[in-house]
Amino acid sequence: MKWTDLLKKEAEDAYRMALGLVKMVDDDKLGWKPETGANWMTTGQLLKHMVGSCGACCKGVVTGDWGIPCDEMPESEEAMLPPAEALPAVASVKEALDELEADRKVALEIIDQAGEEALETKEVTLPWGSQAVIGKHCLDMINHLNNHKQQLFYYLKLQGKQVDTHHMYGMVE
Repeated sequence: MKWTDLLKKEAEDAYRMALGLVKMVDDDKLGWKPETGANWMTTGQLLKHMVGSCGACCKGVVTGDWGIPCDEMPESEEAMLPPAEALPAVASVKEALDELEADRKVALEIIDQAGEEALETKEVTLPWGSQAVIGKHCLDMINHLNNHKQQLFYYLKLQGKQVDTHHMYGMVE
């Protein structure tokens, strides 16, 4: 299987599964976060993070454009991860759905733009020091979306939503 085929299939699956869960969020729960523990994102912050966790990051990997000027790029992984309270949030579920779709389009377009040869052979180092071929980094970004999709699944469960494995893996409409 080619990198482009693998990445596009994995991305489409990740977005489809995430979409189903995002649709289950209620606008009045965007400010909700787990009661115990520390540094939790609200549901709205989690959604905002999800909608830029794959396509925008793949664009950064392929083009070097991370959406902020290079001279403003944090110098360490710790500096790149501010406390949850400082993170932006979506204002509505509709906003999250629209941004998730836009990010999906970016992911698919940037995978094609990168091309098979670069995905397989071009090594890049990300701002936080991780080095690999572009295809591996893009796969990691798809997994980034999947990880936060799983986090949303548990948020929904803790909010009392009736979700199960079928919802987690997009096996229900």
